[in-house]
Amino acid sequence: MMNKHYEQAAEPQSPPLKAMRNQRSEALATRLEDGATALAGFAGTLSEAEWQTRLPKDGRKIGVVVHHVASMYPIEIQLASLLARGQPITGVTWDAVDMINRDHAKANDNAAKEAVLALLKTNSAAAAAAIRAFTDEELDRAAPVSLNSDAPLTCQFFLEDHPVRHSYHHLARIKAAVGQ
Repeated sequence: MMNKHYEQAAEPQSPPLKAMRNQRSEALATRLEDGATALAGFAGTLSEAEWQTRLPKDGRKIGVVVHHVASMYPIEIQLASLLARGQPITGVTWDAVDMINRDHAKANDNAAKEAVLALLKTNSAAAAAAIRAFTDEELDRAAPVSLNSDAPLTCQFFLEDHPVRHSYHHLARIKAAVGQ
């Protein structure tokens, strides 16, 4: 009887679902969410005049830049997914990025703050969910990235350098532009 009790107690217990999540993917997703939340929180406090302020050296309005961050998440995740499968990122150059940014700025010059903040919330949540789905093996896969001179970069590096960093990068520039 005692032995039976011991066997029952010694059976492995399934960890809670949250504990089963990939810790690296979870950390990356949380950092992305933290950055998007910080950007949304600060942008939400801006006056209409500040929202329309053009960033020095960039030329885009603050509202356009916040919209840019929100609208780039799906593209950045799509590219990271290529690396996760061991496929190269090709045809993405800084000239192409500049053209996308120029076209985006023209098309979204009068982006309304509430709509932009809603898009940022939706797209950052979707990006974080996609990041949480990556395994360690996928995060570690590397392939050439045309944006970085065809250097073989890991999926994790790409995530950190693009979707995770993106909101922090632009938030710092926005704060500097409005004197904060």
